[in-house]
Amino acid sequence: MIVYLQMIDGEEEKLRFAALYETYRGLMFYTANSILHNAQDAEDAVHQAFISLAENFSKIKTIECPQTRAFVVIIVEHKAIDLLRKRSRQAEVGMSEAVCGVNIPLPGDNGLADAMANLPAHAREILLLRYYNGYTTTELADFFGVSYAAMKKQLTRAKSALKKRMEEGDAAYAE
Repeated sequence: MIVYLQMIDGEEEKLRFAALYETYRGLMFYTANSILHNAQDAEDAVHQAFISLAENFSKIKTIECPQTRAFVVIIVEHKAIDLLRKRSRQAEVGMSEAVCGVNIPLPGDNGLADAMANLPAHAREILLLRYYNGYTTTELADFFGVSYAAMKKQLTRAKSALKKRMEEGDAAYAE
């Protein structure tokens, strides 16, 4: 944790980050391990996620709230999937965008929540970060390490996939 605290300015901010660390480290390890199925890789993903959180700590207003919890889970899920992709490139095994993240139980009645839960992990992540957490397209592009145009296209694809899932749900509901 000392490594992360060195990235934070101010004593009060360091205490807040320590509280974030203590609150979410178990959840983050569980999330990463459920994707990677390897404890060492899960620890690597959690480490990378905490570095990313330290870099973006000014965006976190409240430690224990649903938005922060969602943000933390999305970051660690993203880092775990990145690690999977990196490992697959080294093994020369292709990965697709259909890599499933952690299944999240969302309440719903064949509506938006169900459609979101059935999206691929990356599409769900960017939609949640953009529209639930309020990050701009530019911030998302920086966070995911892609250009603005690429992120804009990914958002368009994610919204199209969500619309398709919603229409499929409406058709199933009508039958």
